[in-house]
Amino acid sequence: MTKALPDTLPSRNAAIAVVGAGDYIGGAICEAFAAEGYRVFGGRRGGEKLAPLRAKIEAAGGRFEGRSLDARLEDQVAEFMAWADEEQPLEAVIFNVGGNVNFPLLDTTERVFRKVWEMACEAGFFTGREAARRLLARGGGSIFFTGATASMRGGSGYAAFASAKAGLRALAQSMARELGPRNIHVAHLIIDAGVDTAFVRDRIAKARGATALDNLAPDTLMDPASIARAYLHLHRQSRDAWTFELDLRPFAETW
Repeated sequence: MTKALPDTLPSRNAAIAVVGAGDYIGGAICEAFAAEGYRVFGGRRGGEKLAPLRAKIEAAGGRFEGRSLDARLEDQVAEFMAWADEEQPLEAVIFNVGGNVNFPLLDTTERVFRKVWEMACEAGFFTGREAARRLLARGGGSIFFTGATASMRGGSGYAAFASAKAGLRALAQSMARELGPRNIHVAHLIIDAGVDTAFVRDRIAKARGATALDNLAPDTLMDPASIARAYLHLHRQSRDAWTFELDLRPFAETW
């Protein structure tokens, strides 16, 4: 039985946009904010895939609207942000596009490198710039970027992904320094572990054997809902103690 949201939530008239509202972290972020009364706008490639997320949020009493979005395309990002902001003024924008691929260096083609950079770095620039234009116009807000272990260090087979994610982190730093004094909270979240997704579980099974999944200790993989709560917490921070960078990892992760 679903539970309707109470009518007294203080943020019922607030809205956020999630670029990269996928099946795991992005979707969980949408759910977390919707459960707190925010109107949520989500975009992803293959917008029809947003139907289950919308149904789940609406069944719980929340509000969600989504559409197809290729964040690599400047015009589409601008149109998506304008649409969301015109529907209801945004107070937060979250960039959550991935691009995690593994290619040996000699197998990394120009196309692979460029496409990963477009997804994980340039798309973040388009999103951050368009978000800033709208948030500055109303005096502040939040812009958050999803990073990864690769944001901090390159790994074997991750030349394309690590360079793109490191670029995204530098973009976020530059934006934070420029926009912070103008009342926009920019933060970069490092997701430093495997997230509990079908993709990650499949990679573990292929690398270590199917029985490896049975031997995983509880909470070894990160629950997308736990990650989403961190974004909600950041958005609620007082500006006298804003966090720029937040590392998230399970208790058992070695680092």
